[in-house]
Amino acid sequence: MTRPPLSLLDLVRVTDTGSARQSLLKARTIAAHVEGLGFRRFLVAEHHNMTGIASAAVSVVLAHVGAGTSTIRIGAAGVMLPFHAPYVIAEQFGTLGQLYPGRVDLGLGRAPGTDGATLVRALRRGGDAGDRFPQDVVELMGYFAPDDDSPRIRAVPAPGTDMGFIILGSSHFGALLAAELGLPYAFASHFAPDALMDALYLYRQNFKPSDRLAKPHAMVAVNVTCADTEAEARRLFTTPQQGFLGLIRNARGLSQPPVDDMAQVWTPREEAQVMRMLACHAVGSPDQVRAQLDALVAQTQADELILATDIHDLEARKHSLTLTAEAWA
Repeated sequence: MTRPPLSLLDLVRVTDTGSARQSLLKARTIAAHVEGLGFRRFLVAEHHNMTGIASAAVSVVLAHVGAGTSTIRIGAAGVMLPFHAPYVIAEQFGTLGQLYPGRVDLGLGRAPGTDGATLVRALRRGGDAGDRFPQDVVELMGYFAPDDDSPRIRAVPAPGTDMGFIILGSSHFGALLAAELGLPYAFASHFAPDALMDALYLYRQNFKPSDRLAKPHAMVAVNVTCADTEAEARRLFTTPQQGFLGLIRNARGLSQPPVDDMAQVWTPREEAQVMRMLACHAVGSPDQVRAQLDALVAQTQADELILATDIHDLEARKHSLTLTAEAWA
């Protein structure tokens, strides 16, 4: 049985006992680790005004990670394009593409990636910031076209630089845009799984082949926590559960160590809300995780799985990823 490749989304979580610097150093360590395990991509995401996430400056983090790896693709999942001039992102990722040729992916999303106050007051964007997203994507891609003698504006060193483009989404909008542009589509089912199946259907039904992609390539994000025993995996999984609990309580904070009993932490109503957001997950022993991921692939026909593995302890996280890769091989 041939299974789809695995990639890793690293949120570069800052723990209650650590610092942003330590988290950034760990991200490079994890990237090298999953490179050795044969993962296809190492991805980081843009979040703002979140003390527990150190990856706001995505291009800088990727430059750091790229210097510590040699073969794995490194990329954004993603850059929230409504907050940036396409020209500036082309300069940044053109530079990355020159530093790490053939290894860089630029995933683009239109979600806020932050709270309303930060959006308006700090990022100086309104609620309609995403309205130009399709046009901005096309403009951005245009900066990477091969250089010629035309008098166009150039986002040096982007022209002619090899760049992988991915459209991110958690709704029908991104699916239809990815289909129209003939690009890979990554669905954020690791935190917003409700529209997963509808979005994948629309993407595949409306896909138009392009010079970048001949057929649809659907990437599905899933929370994965693997340990030697189911009991230990479920205990480790309480770290992301606490993180999502903070989101619904509007109390975003640092990554917390696992607890023995979440019933002492959340209410039944909060548990239902959190587990709806975390519905797309595989948690357990290696055999259990493999079976759960196989079921997800059978359901979605995913061409690639993007793992989100939010584990408080670095060595436990590395062990989880190793067990998952070995079980998936």
